[in-house]
Order: sequence, then structure tokens, then C-alpha cells
Amino acid sequence: MTSPAAQQFIERVNDRSLVVGIIGLGYVGIPLALATLRQGFRVVGFDIDASRVDDINAGRSAIKHIPMEPIAQAVAADRFVATADFDRLGEPDALLIAVPTPLTRHREPDLSYVVRTTEAIGRRLRRGQLVVLESTTYPGTTDEVMRPILEQASGLKCGEDFFLAFSPEREDPGNPDFGTSTIPKVVGGDGSDALAMAMALYGALVVKTVPVSSTATAEAVKLTENIFRSVNIALVNELKTVYSAMGIDIWEVIEAAKTKPFGFMPFYPGPGLGGHCVPIDPFYLTWKAREYDVATRFIELAGEINTRMPYLVVDRLATLLDLHGRKNLSDASILILGLAYKKNVEDTRESPSLKLIELIEKRGARTAFHDPHVPVLPPTREHAMLAGRRSVPVDPASLAAFDAVLIATDHDDVDYAAIVAGSKLVVDTRNVCARAGIKAENVFKA
Repeated sequence: MTSPAAQQFIERVNDRSLVVGIIGLGYVGIPLALATLRQGFRVVGFDIDASRVDDINAGRSAIKHIPMEPIAQAVAADRFVATADFDRLGEPDALLIAVPTPLTRHREPDLSYVVRTTEAIGRRLRRGQLVVLESTTYPGTTDEVMRPILEQASGLKCGEDFFLAFSPEREDPGNPDFGTSTIPKVVGGDGSDALAMAMALYGALVVKTVPVSSTATAEAVKLTENIFRSVNIALVNELKTVYSAMGIDIWEVIEAAKTKPFGFMPFYPGPGLGGHCVPIDPFYLTWKAREYDVATRFIELAGEINTRMPYLVVDRLATLLDLHGRKNLSDASILILGLAYKKNVEDTRESPSLKLIELIEKRGARTAFHDPHVPVLPPTREHAMLAGRRSVPVDPASLAAFDAVLIATDHDDVDYAAIVAGSKLVVDTRNVCARAGIKAENVFKA
């Protein structure tokens, strides 16, 4: 049986008088805001980036693949406001946290964004509020890290005065088939009231909610999903290396294998892993497992294989330049085609292209990049020296200046036939040329 506070919260969900706060207006927060606005709720969005706040309030696109017109309409109708003023955290009835959870240089969890956000909430927390973490993290974070901070900073008691839950984000940027509202939402609550409240809220936003027994279980669900991808991608990356030595095309193998209607799921090799989840999340579990004296050898091996892929690609590039370009990599000029970590988005977080540029330049070569979605390379902690570089055009004159084109991201809006026709050597890490039906003597897979 739900408490009066929980029941009142649920009633406000049902009559759409509930105010929802979303902390972190990025690749997760903005789609979540759109889904919430579509269901008739008023939304207050929080972000530490004042320029992003200004852009959103002006109806300008903060993220290219996300339509901003509904946001602009909601701002004009006074149903949505973005702010960098965290003193307003007491206004919403529910606070949904979607902040980064990166790794440190030593591949350990960096919860600084979560901790600072939780501290900010704790100083303004009021009775009856629901706080939900959506950021991917290790099992125990919500209960062991967030709850003590909130209780100590506010003087309130979790489960009685305020309520705490975890519901992992499941965004797939650029996916045309699935968005926030059409992806089931896993929900774990710190107590039955928190679970009921979070289920009611997310039940109003998404196609289906999936309750689990605790916040730690919900945290483990998200890690399991991304570890599954990491391990299987590592497997096909290793198979690619083995089959290549045998003269067998891994892409042809996968296409044939996936015709089996059971027992096989296709994963595809590439130049390395990118994005905000799959390259990072497995190490959260690896780190936490040490606390229990448990080894995560399978997960760590997958990480090693995937991390090694850019090095193998550069070795392949050097070999192909020597054999077919009659040139050493140290004297070459290389165009990286695609800077984003996946096709049809502008997101460069953890992109293998950045590592490829670093490795190629360490070998003495000159590099440039072309990406229709990334006109200018944004600053990153790992590759600060690359910030500010601009995408170069790909026309016959510019292509002729490069000794090789390395296809690292298979964006749809690229004329690959023209690339192949105008290039001396094309090294394809995504099999995009074969998929486009392009066969030429200057195209090689890597």
C-alpha cells in the first residue's frame, strides 16, 4: 500500500500537474524532455553549460539529430524552460538525472558529475520529491553514494520525506526505429513507494515499464546490456583478425551466418568502440567487482581486444600503403572519412577516429578529416590538441592530395562512389563500399 505522499505524487502524474526537472540537457536529457513534454507535463531543464541553456531557450538546435521545434514551441508556451540556476531544483516534483559518468585516465569510475549534482539537489531537496538517476553506473551507486549525500545535505529521510530510484537511460542516438518513448524503461526503487512513483511517471512517458527489485538490480541491467555488446563486438573483431589471415571475409561470414533463424545474432567489426556507453560501462562493473574479490576476465579481455583495434587498423593502413601506394606511412597524407563514433550523428565521444588520428600522426603521417556531421572537432579531455580542426571538402581536387582515404564511420550522406573514383587508395573499416556495390582495385577492407 502506497503512502499518502506517494499517492499524491501519482495523482499529480495522472492529472499532468506534476512538474518534471531534468538535469543534464545532452543526448539523453533532451530526448527525455521531449518525451515528457509530449505527454503534457511542464519541464524545467538544468545544465551547467550556459551557452547550451541559451540555445535551448532560443529554440536553437543543441544536438543536430534531435528536432528542436517541439522544444521551441514548449518554451513559447511556457511549458519548458532551461536554466543554469540550480537554486530552482526545489521547483520540480521529480528530478531526473542524466549527467555524464566517464572513466578516469586509469579506467576507474568518475562519479564527480553525479556527486556534484546530488550535492546540489541535497541542498534544495524538499519533502515529497522523487529523485531518479538515469546515468549508467555500477550497482550500488544510488543507494551507497547518492542516498547518504541527499540525507546528510537535506536532513530528510529517504523513503519517508523524499524518494529515490534508478532507471537507466537506453538512448541510441540516430536510431530511426527506436526513441525514448518507444523503448521499455527498467525501473528500480529504494522502497515500494519510490518504485510506485517512478513506475507511474515513466509509465506516462514510455511504451512499457519493467519493474525490478532494487536500484542495484536496475543498475546491473544497464551494465549487462552494454557488456553484452562489448563482448560480442570483441568476438567479431577477433574473428576478423583470424579470418583475414586465412583470406576469409568476415563480413561475408556474418551475412551468411545471420540467415540462421535462431541461435545467432549479428554483430559487426570495426576500427574500435566509441560512444558514451559501450567502451566505458563494462569497466564500471570490473571496478566494483574488485570489492568482492571477483575477477572479470571475460569483460576485461573484450576491452583489450576492442581497445587494440585502432592499432591493427593503422598497421593494415601502413601495409596497404607500402604494397599498393609505394609509400611509407611516415611520408603519407591520410584523410579520415568520418569522425563521429557512429553513422549519421555528430557525437565524437570516445570515437575510434580520434585514436586513429593520434596513432597515424605518431607514425609521422599528416591527417585531415571529412565528416558532414562534424564541421569542427570539439574539445575532448583525451584529444585536446585536436580541438578546432575543421572538416575538409571531398572533391576530386582535394582527394588527389591524399595518399589514402581511411573510412572510419559509414555516414549515409557520403558519395562513396565519388570517394573511390577520386582516391588513390581507400581503406574501408566498415564494409560500406561493398554494401554500396562498389568494386574497385583501389578499395581494401581493414
